Amino acid sequence: MSENTTAGATSRRQLLARTGALGVSIAFAGNLTELFAGTAAAQDLGHRGYGPLVPDPDGLLDLPEGFSYRVLSREGDPLRSGEGPVPSNHDGMAAFAGRNSGRHGRRVHLVRNHENRNNATRPVPTVPGLTYDPAGKGGCTALTLDSRNRVLSERVAIAGTAVNCAGGPTPWGTWLTCEETEDKAGTNGYAKDHGFIFEVDPDDPHRSGAVPLTAMGRFQHEAIAVDPRRGIVYETEDAFQKPFGLFYRFLPERPRGGLGSLRAGGRLQAMRVPGVPDLSSIQETGACFDGVEWVDVPDPLAVQTPIRLQDFGPKGITHAQKLEGCYWGGRSVYFVSSFARSAEGSAADHFGQIWRYDPGERRLTLVIVFGPDTDVQLPGESPDNICLAPSGGLMVCEDGNGAQHVYGVTRRGEVYAMARNAQNLGTPEEPEWGEFAGVTFSPDGRTMYVNCYTPGTTFAVTGPWRR
Repeated sequence: MSENTTAGATSRRQLLARTGALGVSIAFAGNLTELFAGTAAAQDLGHRGYGPLVPDPDGLLDLPEGFSYRVLSREGDPLRSGEGPVPSNHDGMAAFAGRNSGRHGRRVHLVRNHENRNNATRPVPTVPGLTYDPAGKGGCTALTLDSRNRVLSERVAIAGTAVNCAGGPTPWGTWLTCEETEDKAGTNGYAKDHGFIFEVDPDDPHRSGAVPLTAMGRFQHEAIAVDPRRGIVYETEDAFQKPFGLFYRFLPERPRGGLGSLRAGGRLQAMRVPGVPDLSSIQETGACFDGVEWVDVPDPLAVQTPIRLQDFGPKGITHAQKLEGCYWGGRSVYFVSSFARSAEGSAADHFGQIWRYDPGERRLTLVIVFGPDTDVQLPGESPDNICLAPSGGLMVCEDGNGAQHVYGVTRRGEVYAMARNAQNLGTPEEPEWGEFAGVTFSPDGRTMYVNCYTPGTTFAVTGPWRR
């Protein structure tokens, strides 16, 4: 989840949202040909998405004509396991293929983060064997679905963690959940240090337990992506106050992977782009930097000093404001800088960047720039979680002010609205919508799963994806 900002007056965007006339107004720059080369996203829509959004008469989720949704889970409802109510603050999520199950067809496991802080009103229930710190209110829940997206089970997958924001799937079929905090034991009532990554087995969470992967660093984690060939794990740090976050890689001792392999340890490094102390200073789409360097982190556990403040030598290190979404595609890792604001210390302003790092070439490229040359001047209009879509393109969760969307980006660089949160948390005069998070697709590509952060709601969206 990104920092929330409050608009002092009704924006043009909010006015259009209320009248139903809102169209896509995020500027896009960039050539997406390289973004999808060699990936499973094989098709190209060849047009501007799936058409205008149709207002939902139930006031939950607006979708294009021909698409429909099913509410899988909603905060406050009872967990099917009987462990307590569904926790709040639905965030990062991934879908995993389950085993064949007779009359239920192919099952799908969804693992969902809950970005609960110490003041959360609906914490993740503590469960023996799955709880790291009983004082932590964050964690994950896991849903098992049948082939028709009917919920077969819903249970706690890990508890006692804090501010579980995003994370990412591993090639061996587990979920790495990330704590977006640096609170230590004795802070905010916590009994243990926080700021770690934890591994979750979506099929049987008790196999993975609640063990922090300490060698992967203690910082404000956001998301991860794993190089399936080398086993290297890339990590983003969501820090919106200066000094901003870093982009990391973890070199595991056991690169072949497998459940529990990351507990064997490894080496944590931070990215240095020579001559670029702040990624926001790069504004030209296609800008390319060769010779990217990786520097060992002096103290991955941040015992005394947060990692981004540690001494990386006379050459320094490369920072960026709001590093968030991260995924692997083709032979490269892609990561998001959700926004940058010079008023807060960034070198320049933008409404979102997507970067591509090719480890084989040691090359970093700025692939996409969002805004601010649009009719939307609010700095909060920013991309967050991202994923590849089976129709050929990208799905981007919006996290900002005004009405919140899931946007699609075609290979040709066209931006279209795929979904809009219709749940108004404010008033007709001052509407307020919760952000989207955790967009992901079923293994067969027929269903898009996505969360509304608040009120915590998980949707399954089906329709003519391959039209």
